[in-house]
Amino acid sequence: MDGGLVTSGNPFAVLTLIAAPAVLTNASAVMSLSTSNRFARAIDRARGLAKELQSRKDPPDHLTASRIRQLGYANRRAMLLVRALTAFYLSLGAFAAAAITSLVGAVLVMLGASGVAATVAELIALAVGAVGVGGLVTGSAVLVYETRMTLAVLREETQIIATELKVGIPTGKAAEPKPGSGG
Repeated sequence: MDGGLVTSGNPFAVLTLIAAPAVLTNASAVMSLSTSNRFARAIDRARGLAKELQSRKDPPDHLTASRIRQLGYANRRAMLLVRALTAFYLSLGAFAAAAITSLVGAVLVMLGASGVAATVAELIALAVGAVGVGGLVTGSAVLVYETRMTLAVLREETQIIATELKVGIPTGKAAEPKPGSGG
């Protein structure tokens, strides 16, 4: 025996090679679904801003400039979310490839194929699994960046509204909801 995972004689080795990509495939699918929802909301926001800007009859003012800037942010968010989705979709494909490659390697061992074939299958499964993990990490990092950008846009919108209404924005403890207030 060459000491590879598939040929190690451990009955749990094949299960591990197949189960790990399956669990990671599920994680990729959940991330894809939630990111798709975020993408739809970003598109809705961009369309709402575009419609608002197109319907304005007044000459451009600071509010118009702010809405145009927000439309740019919405477009940027959508682009980031497409990048994250691409990374998650790549992960889904890579984990599926890792699972099927592991299964093929296990079948090769059971059929008495050479240790070289099983080792090649292991290496391919490991490589595409690593690509899948890279996609998950990349997509997650893009989502963190997009979330921080969205929070900055929300702060800007809050500041604009507070300025228009001529009210101060509470900060620190004063900005936190009071217990029992429902907010």
